[in-house]
Amino acid sequence: MISLEQKLQSLRENSKGRKIRIMIMGLGSVGHYLLDYLCSGHLDDIEIIAVGRNEEKMRSDINIVRVSALIRHQIRSNVRCYSGVDFESVESIRRCLAECEPDIIVNSSRAYPGLKYGSISWKNFRAYGIWTPLSIKFVKNIMAAYDGCGCRAVVINTSYSDAVIPWMKSAGKTYPDFGSGNINHLIPRIKYAISEIKGIDDYWNIDVTMAVSHFHDVVISKEGQTEGVDPLIVSKYKGKTIDVDYKDVYSRCSISMPVDGKRNMMNASSDYEIIKSIIECVRENKRVKLHIPGAFGMIGGYPVILDGTSEKIRAFVDESDFKLEDMNKVNSRSIYLDGIEGVDSGTLTYSDELIEKVRSRYGIDLPKKVEYGRIDDVAEYLIENVIQKS
Repeated sequence: MISLEQKLQSLRENSKGRKIRIMIMGLGSVGHYLLDYLCSGHLDDIEIIAVGRNEEKMRSDINIVRVSALIRHQIRSNVRCYSGVDFESVESIRRCLAECEPDIIVNSSRAYPGLKYGSISWKNFRAYGIWTPLSIKFVKNIMAAYDGCGCRAVVINTSYSDAVIPWMKSAGKTYPDFGSGNINHLIPRIKYAISEIKGIDDYWNIDVTMAVSHFHDVVISKEGQTEGVDPLIVSKYKGKTIDVDYKDVYSRCSISMPVDGKRNMMNASSDYEIIKSIIECVRENKRVKLHIPGAFGMIGGYPVILDGTSEKIRAFVDESDFKLEDMNKVNSRSIYLDGIEGVDSGTLTYSDELIEKVRSRYGIDLPKKVEYGRIDDVAEYLIENVIQKS
């Protein structure tokens, strides 16, 4: 597999004198919000390709975004529609990638559209990991198509990358370079909370570094507590570490938020942050820090540095505050609470606690282990026996 550093270096060298092509695969709510943000972000050097099945719906969605952005005098990007793509078909995706030759791919497709899976899982299981087979279902096809046409694009995945990306890597498959979401949604809450406690008016200048998985984004955001597993976290202001009681901080992070598709504004914002950071790294030679679920094929979420300040671009986990070994440990403990016991050799293992909760609530038995070749079968099993019966 081509490394992220190699892809970024190739993007820097091969995109000179032309626009960077950004492909959004799936124009549901995440894709729609992302399209809006890209069209409103004053990014002059990009071309956007929206990919999906239904041309009429896609063109309608694209038109409302483009016209609205032009009313605000913001749009700087060309947008084109590539319809008729079936995400169930590797060959259909391969043809699209070969023809469009994207530089950055954002997978925002969903195996079961129009539903926030967490609206079912949190109240019934307090664990999101049950949905991993659904989250991986289309991105595995995208990456197979990616291999099939020799694509070198940087790939961003939007659905449960904490477990999806490690699962693909453990199976020996080509996997996405970035995941979006996760603690990206939690860090702004933490900045707001610290600003309240410490009286810091320019809260946007608070620098937060964390390592923890998706579960803690949810439990802290919803309940203001850590379920007995504390994230690794350090916060700084003007270069100095902030001395603060994080129990107090987390308690203030439980703020009212919608539970419907409007929540995807955050996920799309995470995608936008990654895209903007990639462009800053390769075009403006900047060094940026991101928080990435599934970074480099590891379980959970990690601080990552993209360093474009020298001739050769570097991409690595930021260990300036925490050792990688400690980050691995806290992420394993965190994602266990999300129902994932582990991922190894192409097999996802559910926790016994999640299996018992599903049995108690729905009277069905989850398989303890899900092999890579059984992903589609288990995904369909979850749709029929959990989603459609909720």
